[in-house]
Amino acid sequence: MTEVLQRSRTGWDIALGALLVIGSLVILGNAVLATAVSVVLIGWCVLLGGVAMLVAGLLRIRSDFSWSILLGGVALGVLGLIMLRNLGASAAALTMTAAAMFLATGLVRIFLAFDQENKRALLIFSGAVSVVLGLWILFNPGTATLTLLGTLLGIQVLVEGVTMILAGRLRLAPLEPSPATPGG
Repeated sequence: MTEVLQRSRTGWDIALGALLVIGSLVILGNAVLATAVSVVLIGWCVLLGGVAMLVAGLLRIRSDFSWSILLGGVALGVLGLIMLRNLGASAAALTMTAAAMFLATGLVRIFLAFDQENKRALLIFSGAVSVVLGLWILFNPGTATLTLLGTLLGIQVLVEGVTMILAGRLRLAPLEPSPATPGG
């Protein structure tokens, strides 16, 4: 029997979605704390990823040794330590990276709008919003550093919660065979 992914909703999905919506309101209410927690979590993930790469590189030293894995592990480990030791600078660097991404994707959307006749207005609008957001971050780095990452996290959790309430989750479901055509 073949299985396919289908979106379906259960009572548990609605309950989990409601918890996500409540959690998003808490995150949005404490955007500065959420930013700090996000930077710490990212720092630990980078550090642990570097340690894992370093261990993987050392374990393969006799058979399939790769300097790039070993050096990449060291670089990630050092980056993780730097992020954990300098939370403010790490938050500022991540915020400026987000600003650059908003600005770049906004400009690309605006330029692409000239090639797309049927979606031109939507591309120009979304591109302009991204450019304005990127410029706002670049011109207000102090405010943006404290709140941007936490606000983006809160918005993402809110969207996930509402999506789960309205549409449920993807699940494996058996593929219904199509009815055979008579006389075929």
